[in-house]
Amino acid sequence: MPAGDLALDPTALARRQLQVMFALDCSGSMQGDRIASLNYAMRTALPELAEVAAENPEIDVRVRVLRFADAAEWQGDAASAGDYVWRDLAADGETNMGAALHVLAQALSPEEMKGRQLPPVIVLASDGLPTDEYDEALAEFFAAPFAESAVRVAIAIGTDADLDPLDRFIRHPTARPLRASNATELVNRIKWATTAPVKAVSSPTTGPDPLATMGGEASGPQTEIIW
Repeated sequence: MPAGDLALDPTALARRQLQVMFALDCSGSMQGDRIASLNYAMRTALPELAEVAAENPEIDVRVRVLRFADAAEWQGDAASAGDYVWRDLAADGETNMGAALHVLAQALSPEEMKGRQLPPVIVLASDGLPTDEYDEALAEFFAAPFAESAVRVAIAIGTDADLDPLDRFIRHPTARPLRASNATELVNRIKWATTAPVKAVSSPTTGPDPLATMGGEASGPQTEIIW
């Protein structure tokens, strides 16, 4: 191919990567309906994320899932959105959110995020108060090179969820954690957190601030049991 044709062939240029990372609370307080709803929400939201990725072929949307309870562990390797296979998570143990932030900080380094990168999207979902050294881990997280530029979304699961650590993770002037007090709300929150920020980051010149509308309560009457 002549050199002058490179600009006309999008396959001749390296695709930009967009990392979408989920940090999901799987502690003991998530047992029962909450973990079942979280698994269902992820199973239904990931295909929609794959559709958004397919609409932006110049971007390589990569998915990673971090489970945290007594420890924080990646659930398999990162995969393209269309190839990621969800495996249901079980709930038990403590809420070591600080451990999750430590692992995320390591992932947000130039060594881990090589090549052409868009600002990553990080979704943190939890129903409880951290049981480990959260403050120290949060400082480590924000010291990571890609943390400040990341789109940080938090979902508070249940009416008794502690909002303070989620607010501090978002660290945004107007955005607040998305609240999910029943299964339907959790599914809707996960779907929004999975697709809206990706659309905005993929079109930074025209897309709105993906966090500008966060934190609103669901409208309409409640038709499900409140957690």
